[in-house]
Amino acid sequence: MGRDDVLKSRWELLVRTLSDRFSDGEDLDLDGMLYLVGVQELGDYQRSFKKDEKINLMHIAICRLLEPYGYYDFDFFDDDGWPHYKMVQQLPPLKAGEQSVLMKEALVQYFLDKKVIE
Repeated sequence: MGRDDVLKSRWELLVRTLSDRFSDGEDLDLDGMLYLVGVQELGDYQRSFKKDEKINLMHIAICRLLEPYGYYDFDFFDDDGWPHYKMVQQLPPLKAGEQSVLMKEALVQYFLDKKVIE
């Protein structure tokens, strides 16, 4: 099985697993998964978030997911407990499809590391 096939298989498993846990019968999309990672990284599971906070959660997720690739480093937690990251290197110019593959790879690896999927 090639690298692309492994990613596709793991991605499908991740979509099914997270959708079963967090969705009302619809498959979670990439944005939904980013939101979940942001909430996980913030660690505040019980509260409702405003629209701008949801965008910030997705930013946290992107930074956290791209940290192992060398694009971001964790910097600090602010007084409200929100994590902050600093950019280490600029992402290369990527086409939309390439961005999607990178985020899928990063999400799969994150949830493999968290032992949510195998």
